[in-house]
Amino acid sequence: MPNIRPLPPNLQEIAKKQLNEDPKRIYSDLAHLRDWLSKQPHLKARTDDQLLTAFLRGCKFSLERTKEKIDFYYTSRTALKDFFNDRDPLRPEIQKILNLGVMLPLPESDELGRRIFLFRSGRYDPNEFNISDICKVNFMLMDYMLMNDDSFNTAGVVSILDMSDATLAHAAQMSPTLMKQTMKCSQDGYPFRPKKLLYLNVPQFFETVFNLFKSFANDKLQKRIRVHGDVNSLYQDVPQKLLPKEHGGEAGSIEELSSNLKKQIESFRDWFIEDEKYGVDESKRPGKPKSYEDLFGVEGSFRQLAVD
Repeated sequence: MPNIRPLPPNLQEIAKKQLNEDPKRIYSDLAHLRDWLSKQPHLKARTDDQLLTAFLRGCKFSLERTKEKIDFYYTSRTALKDFFNDRDPLRPEIQKILNLGVMLPLPESDELGRRIFLFRSGRYDPNEFNISDICKVNFMLMDYMLMNDDSFNTAGVVSILDMSDATLAHAAQMSPTLMKQTMKCSQDGYPFRPKKLLYLNVPQFFETVFNLFKSFANDKLQKRIRVHGDVNSLYQDVPQKLLPKEHGGEAGSIEELSSNLKKQIESFRDWFIEDEKYGVDESKRPGKPKSYEDLFGVEGSFRQLAVD
């Protein structure tokens, strides 16, 4: 039998009805993927059942889509070393970001089993923190959830971007290049299912950034974006009780949630350190090697972002 966590009944039902999961077929699908990976000279990838099953679920058990996503997952790791190298959770800059609680998974999933994330985009000081390190910790969180959270992998994700403290300096860090890198990594490389993207307290000067973000989002995600002027409006999309105390809910304080996440990420330290040995060697890729421009090339006119 495959070495994967058994799903609780509500998620098993979602996996069966929405993701085409057939417990009798998982073993042969995993064997097929491992056989395929063994024949990819350019790919050095993890082959454990839990991770491969997360990819299968995120691709609704289409083997071809799963292969494409696994390839991009590792290709982007090699192409974007600023995001995927030096991910020891005990590094001082990572510790500081975890302490700030910039991104937090909330403890209770919603009535549809979906995991809820709160991103507090303006929480860090842009003069102190490099945006690449913020992105790095974000992808560390996604990897942690990919390996450990079945709601994340099965029912999907509701993301809340609270921009209460965002400033012009934060907006200036969001270059078109960076946005395209993070969006392509998330959409093409990670097998998670974004269900809603909810913006909260968006300052007017962020409109340029917001529009640019939308231009890089795929059609499906664009239709799932909603903007809320205040927290009372947000309750239409997320049950109030599931939110942190600071947002009127019962999920504990931001400080408690940040402390819990920090412990979880630190507990996964060995995985993050070992993860650096995986990736791609483009010189061994069958056919044409993929260059950075092939993956993330940004139109020249978009290279600079003017924020008024």
